[in-house]
Formats: sequence, C-alpha cells, structure tokens
Amino acid sequence: MFPPFDAGIFTAIVVMVAAADSVPAFNVEPFCRAVAMRAAPVGDKDVCLRQEREARDQLVRQWTRFPVADRSYCEQLARTGSDPTYTELLTCLELQRDARSLREREGGTMGQRSE
Repeated sequence: MFPPFDAGIFTAIVVMVAAADSVPAFNVEPFCRAVAMRAAPVGDKDVCLRQEREARDQLVRQWTRFPVADRSYCEQLARTGSDPTYTELLTCLELQRDARSLREREGGTMGQRSE
C-alpha cells in the first residue's frame, strides 16, 4: 500500500525542478540605474541594460551546459546582498566551470613540485 499523496508538496517539487532548468528572472533595472547615477555625468543606464540583456541571452544558450549544483550555487550567490545581475550569474558559472576544468587537468598534481 502507498502512503497518502500530498499534491501540494508534489507541485512545489515540480516548480523547483522546472525553475532550476531555466534562467532565473532578474530585475536589473535598479542595478543599472544605480550604476548610471554613480557614473554621472556620463553614465548611461541603457548601456548597462544592453550588457545585461546580452549576458542573459548567453545564459539562455548555455544554461543546460552548467551543472545543476553550479546553477543553484551561483543563483543564490547572485541574489545575496544586492540586486542580482545576469553578468554576475554568468561570471560565477564560468568561474565554476573553469575551476573544475583546471582541477581536472591538474589531476592529483596540485600542490606538488614538478622537477
């Protein structure tokens, strides 16, 4: 016999899994507005918004290539402290990927001298 099924918990799990499979939605407008104000008199919010749009487009193309654990970690990191940005999320994911690649290339030789 199966235990009782809780549809609410099932729905929450499905939503969490689906969210992990897509690029998160960030409101980058406040960040870009603040950047433009700090760069006054030459600050241009539209430049920042364009760069964020380009970073998001790149994330959409590459999202499934990043491990789920990295996506989760980097999204949490991006949301910590200030307004999250796509450039911050993309940079974190690329750093995670590159660090993993370096560790794999180095294998067991990290910390050892080559003679």
